[in-house]
Amino acid sequence: MALVQVILSEDVHNLGDAGDVVEVKPGFARNFLIPQGKALPATAARVHEVEHKRRVIAERRAKELKDLDAVKARLEGIALEIAAQVGEEGKLFGSVTAQNLAELLAQQGVEVDRRKIVLAEPIKSVGEHTVSVRLRNDVVASLKVTVSAAN
Repeated sequence: MALVQVILSEDVHNLGDAGDVVEVKPGFARNFLIPQGKALPATAARVHEVEHKRRVIAERRAKELKDLDAVKARLEGIALEIAAQVGEEGKLFGSVTAQNLAELLAQQGVEVDRRKIVLAEPIKSVGEHTVSVRLRNDVVASLKVTVSAAN
């Protein structure tokens, strides 16, 4: 099966960054990337246009990276504390999920999409846990979460 070339208009995880010309399967381009606005078909004119716009993309990326580094520093300075109902042996009734953490961060004044909070599985035990927050592919913040027993 022949591959088609597309120009990414935004960063796509495990595929490339905005402005990259990548080869993908035709169905992936036709059914996902192009309708979602994540890519454009790569024609000669568009490739030359993208070469010209790479500087603009690089400047935008540098500014975005600077802003994300500030958010990362702020997140790493926050220690979340959660009081939850606890049964025997320190096990929680229920669990602490990414949605719970996103709501607590919003109360702290930091808006983070719950899908950016990386939990292998929900937190189900009392104690201190380290949670990763993937702000972008190359910017990951560590967040301290302390789960304690509620009275």
